[in-house]
Amino acid sequence: MAHTLARATLGLTQPADIEHPKISFAAKEIDVSEWKGDILAVGVTEKDMTKDENSMFQNPILKKLDGLLGGLLAEASSEEDFTGKAGQSTVLRLPGLGSKRVGLIGLGQSASSPAAFRELGEAVAATAKTAQANSVAVILASSEGLSNESKLNTASAIASGTVLGIYEDNRYKSESKKPQLKSVDILGLGTGPELEKKLKYAEDISSAIIFGRELVNSPANVLTPATLAAEASNIASLYSDVLSANILTAEQCKELKMGSYLGVAAASANPPHFIHLCYKPPSGPIKAKLAGGYNIKTGPGCSIEIMKKDMGGSAAVLGAAKALGQIKPPGVEVHFIVASCENMISGTGMRPGDIVTASNGKTIEVNNTDAEGRLTLADALVYACNQGVEKIVDLATLTVACTVALGSSIAGVFTPSDDLAKEVFEASEVSGEKFWRMPLEESYWESMKSGVADMVNTGDRPGGAITAALFLKQFVDEKVQWMHIDLSGSVWNDKKRAATGFGISTLVEWVLRNSS
Repeated sequence: MAHTLARATLGLTQPADIEHPKISFAAKEIDVSEWKGDILAVGVTEKDMTKDENSMFQNPILKKLDGLLGGLLAEASSEEDFTGKAGQSTVLRLPGLGSKRVGLIGLGQSASSPAAFRELGEAVAATAKTAQANSVAVILASSEGLSNESKLNTASAIASGTVLGIYEDNRYKSESKKPQLKSVDILGLGTGPELEKKLKYAEDISSAIIFGRELVNSPANVLTPATLAAEASNIASLYSDVLSANILTAEQCKELKMGSYLGVAAASANPPHFIHLCYKPPSGPIKAKLAGGYNIKTGPGCSIEIMKKDMGGSAAVLGAAKALGQIKPPGVEVHFIVASCENMISGTGMRPGDIVTASNGKTIEVNNTDAEGRLTLADALVYACNQGVEKIVDLATLTVACTVALGSSIAGVFTPSDDLAKEVFEASEVSGEKFWRMPLEESYWESMKSGVADMVNTGDRPGGAITAALFLKQFVDEKVQWMHIDLSGSVWNDKKRAATGFGISTLVEWVLRNSS
């Protein structure tokens, strides 16, 4: 993340400028015995690890490697009890090959999804870190069944996983180690310009995901609404041939009658910044207009110290903007909208029972000041519809209810449009991110009715993710195809205590499917 402003923050904290991974990827078709470097990493399934009655491998690649190593690979894998299960890995330093080490990385019973191959890339990165390797080659023990398109997506997923696995966000640590890995050769998945283009695409996506992760990982005393607006403007400056930025002040939002959004921002000493980036291709006609967005907020909760993750939707949107600025797809106009503000407590803030008026004229009785994300999104959705877009995808860490329902790996999808659902789910098959379509049960709206306003901002506790989506629906033009993605659980990895960058790659894939 490029911090362009010199600013005094609470605690005098300034993020350090750390070097992002710069790994050279190359696709090669050479014999494994001829490759020279630090680690030859072989992705193996449980089936690949099958041995005959003489304890010899049956898989051709493993059999060849084992022959070159005088049977030591089969022997060592048995001693290590390595069976190819997902999550297993073993690295052996054996003489007889051009590589200094051979690594076996388990893919489970089978591997065909981008998610599985991205995990392979992450495992390769972990292995390279431990060994302080400069050069690695990756090969699948079984790739003969893959179509040409599958090979492209597999190579891309491995490359992306490797970059994301090598990267560590050490900007707020006093000491950090620079990654040693400089080059990765992907063997056995073909060569040529199409594959090279796909590897470049993987690098662009990984760069965007890292940017998104850095946004979420940054604490609220550093990443204020003004700073987020500066980051968005910086993206537009970097890719000014296709991106433009319009940052609305509180006064401008007032002129647009964004009472719902401004009500949330009223208590904070940091003023709101309504961010609008617009992508237009460098040339050619535009056949589709799309929009996506969300907010940054702070607020209470049982894990208040990680409430910074609650701007995960805006990180996904700005990460996607960065990626598309690099990729420059033709034929599509995309609006990236972030209603950036802080939900704080003070004498000027919203109180339970207050009524706010959104920019489409609808009134909202605030019965829960912690359900503020949907209040900011209300005006953001109205604004998006006014841009003349045909399709809107909003992303929000909106409800704990969705996390309770789907856990931390799957985002909930709410949309009345089957066509839009099909587009996004097809995009997710390529990205490897997991989504699940949830119902928009209209009868649940009964609990969202107010006696004094058009609606309240929270309904009954059961079905909370559904009523939140029904609330957002009130601010979308019926002519616009709309989808709400609740990524409350999926933006954060509790084990690593860090952001995931979830949503960015799916958003980019979705935009590419709408481009000409």
